[in-house]
Order: sequence, then C-alpha cells, then structure tokens
Amino acid sequence: MDLSSISDKVASIDGQISDIFRALSNGFQKLEKIKDPNRQSRQLEELTGKMRDCKKLIKEFETEVKKLEKTNDSDVNKMLNEKKQFMVKELNSYVTLKKQHAKRVEMFETQGNEEDEDGLVASSMTNQQLIDSGNKMMDETDESIERSKQVVQETLNVGQETTASLKAQTDQMNRIVNELDSVNFSLKKASKLAMELGRQLATDKCIMSMLFIIFLGVISIIVVKIVHPKNKDISDIPGLAPPVVDRKLLWIPHRD
Repeated sequence: MDLSSISDKVASIDGQISDIFRALSNGFQKLEKIKDPNRQSRQLEELTGKMRDCKKLIKEFETEVKKLEKTNDSDVNKMLNEKKQFMVKELNSYVTLKKQHAKRVEMFETQGNEEDEDGLVASSMTNQQLIDSGNKMMDETDESIERSKQVVQETLNVGQETTASLKAQTDQMNRIVNELDSVNFSLKKASKLAMELGRQLATDKCIMSMLFIIFLGVISIIVVKIVHPKNKDISDIPGLAPPVVDRKLLWIPHRD
C-alpha cells in the first residue's frame, strides 16, 4: 500500500528510514573490507550516528501512526504497526552488527598496544618469546574454559534442584486436589443423608401427631364417661357401654 495515500508525513518518514537502512547496509559491507583499526573506528562512529537518526525517525513514525489510528480502519492500522515492528527489528539487527564490530576493533587495538612482560611488542619478539606468549594465552584460555564449565555445571545443578522442587510442589497440589474431591464427595453424601433423615422425621412427626390426637380423644371420652355416666351418647360408643349380663331364671322343681 502506498503510504502517501494515508499521510504525506508518514510516507516521508518511511522514505527517510529506508534510505538510512540502505546506507547502513552499504556501510557495514564497507566495514568488512577495512583492515585499519582507526578507519574501522571512524566508520563505526559514522554508522552509529545513522542508527541514532533512524531511531528518532522510527519514534516520529510511531507518533504519526498513533495520531491516525482513529481515522484509519483496522486493516490500515495493522499494516502500519507491522511496518513499525519491521523497522525496529531491522534497526536492532544493525545495532547487533555494530556491537560485534566494536568488539573486534577493541580487540585489535588492545593487541596492537599490548606488550609482553619484558616490555617487547609482538613485532619485536623472537620466535621463542612468541611461542611462550602463545602458550601463556592458551593456558589462560583453558582456565577460562574450565571456569565456564564450572558455571555451566552449577547452572545445571540449580536447574535439577528447581525441577525436583517443582515436582514436589506438583505432587503436593495433586494430593490437595484429591483431598478436596474426597471432601466434596463426603459433603454430597452427607447432604443426601440429611435430606432422607428430614423426610423420615417429617413422616414420624405426622404419625406421632395422629397417635397423640387419638390418645387425646380416648382420654376425653373416658373423662366424660366418668363425669356423666348416664350420658346415652357416650353409652352408644362401641366399647364404652357397660357390659350386658344375661340373667336366666333358674327354676328348681320341688320334690315331694
């Protein structure tokens, strides 16, 4: 998409950033061919200045894009953000190249200015002195490698301890989850038993109430019967009327 159709200022900034990226690419290619440390340093300073300018332009580009967010649709805003991310990524790649070349220049300058223990520069050293110096550098390199190995081993040990700790914590969490599941199951079972007990108690209460009412009725009838024994209504109630005794006249014949 042509950025000029979105904003002339955005298109202008994009063009300037593209020019700087081309200049940085050509500058680092030229830097690879330079052997003199002093010229390398000057070239790096020039490239560093271009990278600072590029960073400022990217900031301006981001500011203009934010101003246009409300007027642009989502697709345009997405494209502009991806454009900005590409610019930042490209600039970071050149910053990394700059750091690598800066280390090389510093190493060359240090080697060029270093002297051995006798005060002799490398160009004036004899073959034996060069061999001794090389052996010394190799010994120092071996010691550095051993230190690096120790650091790596310590890092591995820490990683193993961390892994074991995480495994123990994971096992503990699994046990807690299992216990929670058991508690939840017990709560559900207890709730079910409570509901069944409630229903049973309700049924028992109904039966007890009916028996109590019958008992009160019987007591009431007995009390009324005692107070009013001649009450016919009470006498007609089955089971409460007095027993009827059948009396038969016994005829005993006289014997002459």
